[in-house]
Amino acid sequence: MIDAVAAEWWKLRSVRSTYWTLAAVGGFFLFVLLMAFQMAHIWDGLSAERRADFTLRPLQELGAWAAALCLGVLGVLSVTSEYRTGMIRTTLAVMPRRGTVLAAKAAVVGTVALVAGEVMSIGSLLGTRLVVGDRPFPDQRASIAHDLPDFAVAGTSVVVFALLGVSLGVLLRSTAGALVSVVFLWHVLPLLTFQLPEPWNERVGSVLPGALPGQVAGRSADHSIYGDLLSPAAAAGVMLAYALVPLVLAGIVLSRRDA
Repeated sequence: MIDAVAAEWWKLRSVRSTYWTLAAVGGFFLFVLLMAFQMAHIWDGLSAERRADFTLRPLQELGAWAAALCLGVLGVLSVTSEYRTGMIRTTLAVMPRRGTVLAAKAAVVGTVALVAGEVMSIGSLLGTRLVVGDRPFPDQRASIAHDLPDFAVAGTSVVVFALLGVSLGVLLRSTAGALVSVVFLWHVLPLLTFQLPEPWNERVGSVLPGALPGQVAGRSADHSIYGDLLSPAAAAGVMLAYALVPLVLAGIVLSRRDA
């Protein structure tokens, strides 16, 4: 297993798409900071009455949201690039145990996603707080220590999308098809769910991937397109299922299908 993980790590580092994807994460982090500077500048020019409704938290949460898409794309490309180049045949010839190959790839991609997700999520929190300084934004009155666990949990959602990307890459063997599926789960499906009649919009919205980190942290989904009907333990279980069930299905398909 160690050799398989080392091989997958080498393959992930050897393709340009990995660096482009991580560069996109870093670029979006800079974008969040620039937006924070802009909002702080706007705040300085507002009257006292208008400042009462001025919020920053949705901007902070963009970090993990954007990282989820980028690492989902990385998960897809880590698989489909091997099918496109034919490298998958070499991999399976050297390492015939296909389940081990998939587990190693998931471990490597998941670890990269966890690091990137936590850096992006917590970095967005700390970076925007640094930019805000002592400006009394209505939604920034809680201490960093109070908000930090929420953002740490949000960072783990990036891993879910990365592993979904790996699973979809194996199941579909198509870069375009897998990327469309990731984007659909990441952004399109939540918007469609929001349009459902009550109470189905909240019921379905509570089990979508984007809704789970907030529920694990025990946060309300007020002013969100998601729901918050699950307990923290139930939300954590659903989150784990999103990561593992597609991966198990991908392992079954990979073991029964020609490369």
